[in-house]
Amino acid sequence: MRRSRLLLLACFALAAGSSGSAAAAGGDSLRFLRDGKLVREIPKAALREKCHPQNIVVEHDPYYGDSRKEYFACPLAKVFELGFGAAPASLGDANVFFLARDGYAKPASAALLAEPGGWLAFGDVRKMVRTGTPDGRDFELIDRRQVDAGPFYLVWTGASQADANRYPWPYQLVAIEIAPFEARYPNTAPTGEPAGSPPWRGFALFQRDCAACHAINGEGGSVGPELNVPRSIVEYRDADQLAAFIRDPQSFRITSMPPHPGLSDADLGALLDYFRAMSQRKRDPRTAPAPGPRP
Repeated sequence: MRRSRLLLLACFALAAGSSGSAAAAGGDSLRFLRDGKLVREIPKAALREKCHPQNIVVEHDPYYGDSRKEYFACPLAKVFELGFGAAPASLGDANVFFLARDGYAKPASAALLAEPGGWLAFGDVRKMVRTGTPDGRDFELIDRRQVDAGPFYLVWTGASQADANRYPWPYQLVAIEIAPFEARYPNTAPTGEPAGSPPWRGFALFQRDCAACHAINGEGGSVGPELNVPRSIVEYRDADQLAAFIRDPQSFRITSMPPHPGLSDADLGALLDYFRAMSQRKRDPRTAPAPGPRP
C-alpha cells in the first residue's frame, strides 16, 4: 500500500515536471469569484498540496459511461474553505456557478453542495499510475466529444449522486463563482409575469436543467445553442416535438445533450411557457448596449 502511494506521488511529480510550462500557459489553476470579482486564484499544484488529496472511488461516473472510476481528489468542502474561507454549509441558500473552459456554466445551490459526497478530482488514479501522464493529461478522455477533463473534475461518490441533471459534474473546471443567478444573468428572468405563474416555474427549471449549456438573450452557458435570439426556439419548433426532444434528445440525433426523464408533462409545459414569455423579452447581445460593471 505504501509503495503504491509513493508511486502515485511520483507520477504526480513527473506530470507536474513534464507539463509545468504548459500548465502555466494554459492557466491550470482554479479561480474563486464572488459576484464577478476575483477572491483568490490557486494553482493546481498549490491546491493539491494544501488540500491533502486522497484516493476515492466513484462507482458510476455518468460521463465515462457509468463506469467505475478511481480519482485522486479533495473534499469539495475543503476546496471551498481554501478558496472562499467558508464551506458550502455556511453559505445558506447562495447560488454557486461552476465554470468550465468550454463555456459550460453549471449553477447549483450551496445547500446541495453541502451534502457529503462532493470531491474535486485532480486526476484519474489508474491512468496516472499506468502511464505517468506522458501526454500531459491527468484524466482519460471524457464524454462523447473525447476531450481532456482537466484541469479539474467535480465528482460525487454517493449512490444517489450520479444524476448529472441534479448534481453538478463539471469537467474542465477552471472557476467557481458565488453569485445570485439573476444578478449574473439578469436578462433571463420573465420579468412582469405573475409570481408563481408557469413562466416563473419554467424559469426555475431553466436554471436547474438548461442554463449550464444554453443561453437566453446571450446569458447562460455557451456549449449548446442560444434559445431566444434572434429567434426563440418556440418560434420555429413544434411544441410537442420540442417537449419530446428535451425529454429524450438521443431519440432525435446523436448529441451530448443529456436526457431529462424526470421532467413531468407539467414541467415541460412550464418550460415551454417560459420560452414563450422570453420570446416577448428579447435582448440581442450583439446589438444591445454594453452592460455596466457588475455589482
